[in-house]
Amino acid sequence: MTGTIAATDIAARAVDVWKVYGSGEAQVVALRGVNVELARGRFTAIMGPSGSGKSTLMHCLAGLDSVTRGEVYVGDTKLTGMSDRQLTELRRTKVGFIFQQFNLLPTLSAEENILLPLAIAGRKEDRQWFDTVIDTIGLRDRLGHRPSQLSGGQQQRVACARALVSRPEVVFADEPTGNLDSRSGAEVLGFLRNSVREFGQTIVMVTHDPNAASYADRVVFLADGAVVDELVDPTADAVLDRLKSLDVAPGPDLTKKPA
Repeated sequence: MTGTIAATDIAARAVDVWKVYGSGEAQVVALRGVNVELARGRFTAIMGPSGSGKSTLMHCLAGLDSVTRGEVYVGDTKLTGMSDRQLTELRRTKVGFIFQQFNLLPTLSAEENILLPLAIAGRKEDRQWFDTVIDTIGLRDRLGHRPSQLSGGQQQRVACARALVSRPEVVFADEPTGNLDSRSGAEVLGFLRNSVREFGQTIVMVTHDPNAASYADRVVFLADGAVVDELVDPTADAVLDRLKSLDVAPGPDLTKKPA
């Protein structure tokens, strides 16, 4: 289903990945032999109905969950078989995260929240890179504000900057516009799109929204725990048509792509 990408151009990949929860009659197979390669410097959206395994796949690729069978790689680093300590170190140095809930610490300023991953890792920030990221998200005048003083869209842009400031190999975004209105969602998606175009960042985003997916270079569709289709250079209409062919009801239209 997916094309072959040169090994040096792969940011993350799953090889015959299975994820099974429970046993006996309570057993749930979340992923069924998934093979997928995610290209470096590209924006990939993962879509599918509720229960299709899209979030499970992202969590396995990001080292947040283990696989039952198969192998997962970030770059050329094999996650399968790593200890909890090794996985923690990998997530700290090679992976960035953006969640639907912004996960900002309320007592810290925007700048302190952005720099928190570097502080935890004991790494000094690259001030030039920090300035580049801040200017791109357009919140320089809000760096001293705490999350409660920022709008939802501003908080999510702070979370995006936090994910990018450590220059991760790949950023995983789980429904990043799910709690935002259409304008704020479009701003966040535009920022993610620009981070790929201008910085060569790799973004992998789980979403239910065809308009959000239209910002991606490629959409991978899951159903019943398996990769069933993909779409390159998607439009919102093309994504919607593909979802209909999978008999999938799309979520609400949260993010209109600006002209």
